[in-house]
Amino acid sequence: MTGTTLTLFSEFLGTMFLILLGNGVVASVSLKKSKAEGAGWVAITMGWGAAVALAVYVSGFMGPAHLNPAVTLGFAIIGDLEWAMVIPFILAQVAGGVMGAVLVWLTYLAHYKETTDQGAILGTFATGAEIRDNTANVLSEVIGTFVLVFALMMFGQNSFTEGLNPLVVGLLILSIGLSLGGSTGYAINPARDLGPRIAHQLLPIAHKGDSKWEYAWIPIVAPMIGAALAALLYMVIL
Repeated sequence: MTGTTLTLFSEFLGTMFLILLGNGVVASVSLKKSKAEGAGWVAITMGWGAAVALAVYVSGFMGPAHLNPAVTLGFAIIGDLEWAMVIPFILAQVAGGVMGAVLVWLTYLAHYKETTDQGAILGTFATGAEIRDNTANVLSEVIGTFVLVFALMMFGQNSFTEGLNPLVVGLLILSIGLSLGGSTGYAINPARDLGPRIAHQLLPIAHKGDSKWEYAWIPIVAPMIGAALAALLYMVIL
C-alpha cells in the first residue's frame, strides 16, 4: 500500500475495531440472554474505554489513529493534518463504523432474535438522549467532545512511556463516559453514531424499529462544534 492508502486503511480498520468492541459491550449488556445482560452503565463505559485503547493500538502504527471525524477536524484546524485529507479520513471512519456494526450484529445474531425492545436494539448501534431536548443534547455532546479533543491535544504536550499513550486515551474515554455520558450516551464521534446507524437502517435485524434519523444530526454536528472550540482554545494557549 502507498502511504496515503495505508493511512486511510488504518482509519477504517481502527474505527471498525472501535465499533466492534464498543458497540459489542452495549450489545452484551442490552440484548436478551447474553451472559452480560443487565451489567449496567459502568460495564459499558469500561468496555468503551478499552475499545478505544485497543483500536488505537491496532491502527496507530499505520497512521494518526483519529478514528473520529471530530478529532480529524480539530487536528486539521491546528495544522496537524492537511485539509485535503479531512474528507477521505471521515469517509474511511464512517465506513469502518458501518463494518464494525455489521460484525456486532453477526456476533449477537441469536440474541437480536430474542430481543424485542426496539430502543435497546437501536442502542447497540447508535446513541440517543435519555431526555430529548435539542439544546441540552447538543450542549452535552459539545462539552463531551471538547473535553476529548482538547485533552488529546494537550496529551501531545506531555511525554509518555513508549506504548502508554493509547491506554491514557482509553482512560480519557472512560472518564468522559462515567462523568458526562449519562445524558446522550456520549457519541463524541460522528462516525461512531452515523456508521452504525446506517448499518441499523440497512441490516435485516430481527424486531428492529425506526433508526431515529430525526436525532442523528446531533451526534454529527455537535461533536464537530466541540472539536472546533477545543482547537481554537488550544491555539490561543499555545
